[in-house]
Amino acid sequence: MPVSRRATLAIPAAIVLAGYATSSRAAESVRLGLLHTLSPAPFYLAQEHGLWTAEGIGVEFRFFEAAQPIAAAAVSGDIDVGVTALTGGFFSLAGKGALKVIGGAMHEQKGFELTAFVASRKAYDAGLTDISKMPGHSFGLTQYGSSFHYMMGRLAMARGFDIRSVTLRPLQTIGNMVAAVRTGQVDATMAIASMARPMIDAKQVVLLGWVGDEVPYQITALFTTAGMIRGRADALHRFCRGYQRGVAEYRGAFLRFGADRKPIEGPSTDAAIAAITKYVFTGDPAAAARIKAGIGWYDEGAALDVTDVREQLAWFTAEAMVKGRIDPADIIDTSFLPTR
Repeated sequence: MPVSRRATLAIPAAIVLAGYATSSRAAESVRLGLLHTLSPAPFYLAQEHGLWTAEGIGVEFRFFEAAQPIAAAAVSGDIDVGVTALTGGFFSLAGKGALKVIGGAMHEQKGFELTAFVASRKAYDAGLTDISKMPGHSFGLTQYGSSFHYMMGRLAMARGFDIRSVTLRPLQTIGNMVAAVRTGQVDATMAIASMARPMIDAKQVVLLGWVGDEVPYQITALFTTAGMIRGRADALHRFCRGYQRGVAEYRGAFLRFGADRKPIEGPSTDAAIAAITKYVFTGDPAAAARIKAGIGWYDEGAALDVTDVREQLAWFTAEAMVKGRIDPADIIDTSFLPTR
């Protein structure tokens, strides 16, 4: 059927208008604060595969060396959204109305080897052969009030000893923690599998257990500012949709399992590894193996474990790292992403 001249003239106009609308939406940018590690892998996939561009927004990554500075950067206006562990500092800022948790990220899952609790060779040979033997020993963490502090506290409760019987040594960065346990400067620390396994295999440290088997919890979460929710909710919804698509790609590439509980790999796995190595393990000939060894659990749809976030807040409050009483409902917003 022939196309009329009027219809022919209308087509370029529609294309121009559509292109204008797309470029207008794409001009809006969201600044994301995250750690330069493997743990935010779904965000790398969303960026590399244009999943945010498809939603009409641009996302700028801003990398940090520890969790607590990411929360501070959100409050100061240096970032719009953050993904990292929920710390004592985070809860204190959130309690003042500045921050809100809006979605889930990496989750410690029973039976899923994500975060290793490791001892130095020196400490192991001297008798630190089990987590329950930590009293009297030193533990390396980034900062007081960090997620590592929380995990050590929860492990102490689970194993029946007082965390105050452990000497906590703040080392500022994850890299420093790993180096300190490898060289015997601290007796024990924690590290995600991609960092821990090479040291374990090389017999530089000894594995004492997996955190997820002891204390499953929402290890990292997505958060934003109250101002972002009030003033840029549409951009935030589009950011979350792109993020969810990144999680779906991540789950399809790494979190499908056969009857033998071994991961099912395929072309999507190779494509995901290629995208992720642009951010971590770049140039490492063992990058693919390290990524597969360090894969963490993300719930479908980037769902948030609200119950666990409440438990984390209760622990930090009980440890006097959060002052006053904070109502969890005031710091959690479930209107952007689903709950677990």
